[in-house]
Amino acid sequence: MEDNKNGKEIDIAMSEEIASGVYSNLQIVQHSATEFVLDFVEIMPNVPKSQIKSRVILHPIHAKKLLKALSENISRYEMTFGNINDEIEPNKPFREMNPMGKA
Repeated sequence: MEDNKNGKEIDIAMSEEIASGVYSNLQIVQHSATEFVLDFVEIMPNVPKSQIKSRVILHPIHAKKLLKALSENISRYEMTFGNINDEIEPNKPFREMNPMGKA
């Protein structure tokens, strides 16, 4: 259950398919006057064409709320686990850059 700004609970359900999530290592953000479009892409080495795995379309107000929520969560994450290194090491093997690829 989640609380909305009016203090009322919102009952939210999630299917098993959605709960398993979608992996993305590239995000494309576009906008118009009325909406933001977030495309989540999975790029794999030696695969000539990448695939958009998910698209989320947001009203500008919700895009701004998402930015705030991500910023707050990144700050909390870094306070707990240390700074996130956002520099990609070009000579590092793909599997080391991508912990999801490890078995």
